Amino acid sequence: MANNKEHKDENRRDFLKKGLALGAVALIGGKLNSNINKEEEQSKEKIKVLTQDGELIEIDKPEKSCSTCAPAKGDEARKGIPGRKFTMVIDLSKCSNARKCIEACQHGHDLLPHQEFMTVSLIKDNKYSEPYWFPKSCYHCDNPPCVKVCPVGATFKRTDGIVLVDADACVGCKFCISACPYSARIFNWEDRESYQDNSDDYSPETSLPAQVGTVSKCDFCADRSREGKLPYCAESCPMGAIYFGDINEDTITNGEETLRFKKTIADRGAYQEMKHLGTEPNVYYLPPVNKSYPYERGLEDLSEEKKEMYLKSIKS
Repeated sequence: MANNKEHKDENRRDFLKKGLALGAVALIGGKLNSNINKEEEQSKEKIKVLTQDGELIEIDKPEKSCSTCAPAKGDEARKGIPGRKFTMVIDLSKCSNARKCIEACQHGHDLLPHQEFMTVSLIKDNKYSEPYWFPKSCYHCDNPPCVKVCPVGATFKRTDGIVLVDADACVGCKFCISACPYSARIFNWEDRESYQDNSDDYSPETSLPAQVGTVSKCDFCADRSREGKLPYCAESCPMGAIYFGDINEDTITNGEETLRFKKTIADRGAYQEMKHLGTEPNVYYLPPVNKSYPYERGLEDLSEEKKEMYLKSIKS
């Protein structure tokens, strides 16, 4: 058992490194070779990157820090990362409600325990079907109703597909909350000491620090994409249920497994939540067929109150 655990830990470390490498190529893209200077070529540490032809290769790890990796602020935060179109694919057959995605997101975004950018629901489609766990974040729609109704332009859509909220501009009218058909937004009712800290460092890409009286939501961890990292939720999922990637690169990864985006959604019958609304979500779901775990496993470590809430939600 100990050997198995060690092997699993090693695999975990490997896929985190691989995920980082894939993110790095997303930033570097086709200009990879021309951007490596002589000093970097002398580095002995290697990293793996995926070429635009789909080949996994090793290159010397750059030693210099990335000058464009810092979270963008002001008008720069509204432009997006050039050449990118981010997407998320969630494999419902793998989710076991471990809730690590929620915890990592809350930690990374300084959220309170009751504030969830990522939620997990228990779904039962009909009285004959087996329940399954359903993670949900902001869908970063290509036709976002939230952006259309914002009277001050605080919510905006970027060229890389990410929808963000600028808390400095938000007036707290909540029109966007009402307009979102996915209930993906929260309102910051409570003032907190952490909201007063480092206000000069605020970036819509990090959503930090938040501000009382404004709206917040999942930001697809845009700041981490700049650094070549997976979002907190994808990186922390122990089941590898959450894939993140770039539609332009036709690549998604959970850090351990790297897949072609178009082939995956075609072969696995992927769907978008409430697509008929015309919102064009950028989050895709792989149906919960041949599930890796029984849904009861996701109830084991919950409080009696939360367990009852979930079970009540699937009573027909």
